[in-house]
Amino acid sequence: GVGRRYSSASSRAAPEGAPCVCIKSPAMFAVIESGGKQFKVAKNDVITVEKLSAEVGAKVDLGRVLLLGGDGDTVIGTPAVEGASVTAQVLDQTRGAKIIVFKKKRRKNYRRKQGHRQDLTVLRITEISPPAAKTAKASKAEAKPKAKPAAEAKPETKKPETKKPETKKKAPAQKSAAKPAAKAEAKTKTKAKPKPKAKRPAAKKAEEKD
Repeated sequence: GVGRRYSSASSRAAPEGAPCVCIKSPAMFAVIESGGKQFKVAKNDVITVEKLSAEVGAKVDLGRVLLLGGDGDTVIGTPAVEGASVTAQVLDQTRGAKIIVFKKKRRKNYRRKQGHRQDLTVLRITEISPPAAKTAKASKAEAKPKAKPAAEAKPETKKPETKKPETKKKAPAQKSAAKPAAKAEAKTKTKAKPKPKAKRPAAKKAEEKD
């Protein structure tokens, strides 16, 4: 059987040959999605995923994190955890084992044989960033804004307004009203003048007296 277990915090010394058990906090892990597959990863894990377009030694950000756990509460994404990311380093670009694809149709003399090797990328997980880490970095960046010299305000120069010469418009209504008034006055003058009586000759006046 297993002997007595002593914690590291105990004041008593463990006897020789007794197993020493050190209690450690669980490491942070994440469930990521890459190439249509899901992987449970922790820091320094080496995984093989579908081919990624990156050179050997380059760092890749696997942004689609479905779950975070280990330190504190487990965070489940809907479907992904917003703000969380997993960083990995490309170790190698390789190919998988050969598989044979064989097709046959009976009584048709149809046979096809084909081989296939899948392109793969080997990654090492270097960092798992929870959402709180990104928000803390953003808050620190906002707390220390760069001091920029205040630009002197230039006095605004107003352009002189150019007044357009006013064009006098003719009033056709007044002239039209004055014309009928003048015609009415001319008619009244012609009516006021009496017509002169026709003078009779002097011979006719004498006959009338006789």
